Amino acid sequence: MIIWLASYPKSGNTWVRLFLNSLLNNNENLDINNIQIRQFPQKFHFDGLVKDTNNLKETSLNYIIAQDKINLDNKIKFFKTHSANWKAYNTSFTNLENSLAVIHIVRDPRNIITSVLNHFSKENYAEALEFMNNSTQRIWDNKNENEKFLTLISTWSNHYNSWKKFEKNNLLISYEKLLNEPEKEFTKICNLLSRTANLNFEKDQVLRAIDKCKFLNLQNLETEMGFIEAVSDKDGNVKKFFNLGPNNNWKNLLDPKIKLQIENLFENEMKELGYIN
Repeated sequence: MIIWLASYPKSGNTWVRLFLNSLLNNNENLDINNIQIRQFPQKFHFDGLVKDTNNLKETSLNYIIAQDKINLDNKIKFFKTHSANWKAYNTSFTNLENSLAVIHIVRDPRNIITSVLNHFSKENYAEALEFMNNSTQRIWDNKNENEKFLTLISTWSNHYNSWKKFEKNNLLISYEKLLNEPEKEFTKICNLLSRTANLNFEKDQVLRAIDKCKFLNLQNLETEMGFIEAVSDKDGNVKKFFNLGPNNNWKNLLDPKIKLQIENLFENEMKELGYIN
């Protein structure tokens, strides 16, 4: 059965993966380039099922079949995904039979936009906002040519709402609360794993994993050894993946006009999440 780490891009998914990776490996030396929690979808998940992985209809009709195959061993496994939990062609991205739980990670879109601007090499904030408000937005979800797979993320609001509606063991975690109350929020994740997967961790294990995965530590590790998931700019220069972190604060970075546009576009969801009144 699959435990999903589901998020819109640049919302803290990698941070949570590294935390869990550290816990599951008993807090051994943290290797940011060996995160055992992989992503779904990837091409090899569809071997023997799909001829054209760029054909949305063909791949959509095989998502559940691919997950059925993954779950044949009846073992618990974690997958990162940036995919929206969409429904298309009378099928869905996933279902209750294949999913044990969802850790749904969200982040204030006023902060996401700066990361989108950098990570996806957008020319300006207007172009980054267009990316976030495109209902058919897709991304290449891995830089490895052998694993690349088009992933439908849709708009920020559609993505949030699609996972919010998932009906089984659904834990909502906000990036902002992870920053401000890490012990409380990461403990919520551990409590979910204890309840659903019988994975139990002592408090000192949790605190050590939190400490290992502090942003400054991750940033230093990337400087020392690089990070396999980092992307390059249009000139081929590798960009920092762990770039701004806690310093990505829309209050200091965002043009008031773009801020207002974001709040108008995503008003209902941002109110629901407590980002605006």
